[in-house]
Amino acid sequence: MGKYLRTYLPFVANEVKTQLAYRGAFYLWAFISLFSSFISYFLWMAIYGSSESGVIGGLTQDEMVVYIFMVYVTTAMVSISVSTWVGYDVVEGRVATNLIKPIDYRTSLIARAFGNMIYKLLVPGVFIWIGLELYKVFVLKMEWVSPLTLVLYLCSVLMSFLIYVLFDFCFGMIAFFTTYIFGLRMAKNALLSFLTGQLIPISLFPLAVQKVFDFLPFSSMVYTPVMVYLGKYQGADLAWALGRQAIWVVLLYVLGSIIWKKVTKRLVVLGG
Repeated sequence: MGKYLRTYLPFVANEVKTQLAYRGAFYLWAFISLFSSFISYFLWMAIYGSSESGVIGGLTQDEMVVYIFMVYVTTAMVSISVSTWVGYDVVEGRVATNLIKPIDYRTSLIARAFGNMIYKLLVPGVFIWIGLELYKVFVLKMEWVSPLTLVLYLCSVLMSFLIYVLFDFCFGMIAFFTTYIFGLRMAKNALLSFLTGQLIPISLFPLAVQKVFDFLPFSSMVYTPVMVYLGKYQGADLAWALGRQAIWVVLLYVLGSIIWKKVTKRLVVLGG
């Protein structure tokens, strides 16, 4: 275990240093994402203002405010696009050198993504979360998040992170066939923003659609941890939500292993 940590911890540390070196680009991304969250906030406030019911999709107006900004915090932490790194490695030929190194390529990507996640948790995740908690308690008159709920949320976020990264690794394998996947990544991001509950809470969909989403990994990426934070899962529902996330981590890991073995068999490297 010690050797394993010594091998992959440098990937975590180097990714944090990389993010610190390009703070301007990161802050611009954070500002644009937060700006879109405020657009969603005003849109949903208008919807609740024109609605005769104070509850939409099982969420009150105050809960929707928390949902919107916790979606921002959660998405920032879990949606690390390792497919971008895979695409660059394939185009620039670095994937060949990675194959001859005494490391596991996928594990190195997960370690890099974890470093990215740590940075986004500290900046701006913690500050936005604290601001949201203060607003929730002193303006919305809601209760502080309980320590147990916070722990369950962080556990759910960690599994969401693994689900997203393992899924994105599988998606990145397309680069071995098409080389250039920038357009496909744009389409993937647009589709995931809908399927993960970033744009619309999944509870607003018809019951039949919700049941379909329960058997897909996408709702476990963002929607599940945010609903855990809101306390919408209790008892057996909470156990099933976390268990479903764990199952998808295992399934996507196995799927990634199968795909990786197949794509490396067809890899052709010229020169040397």
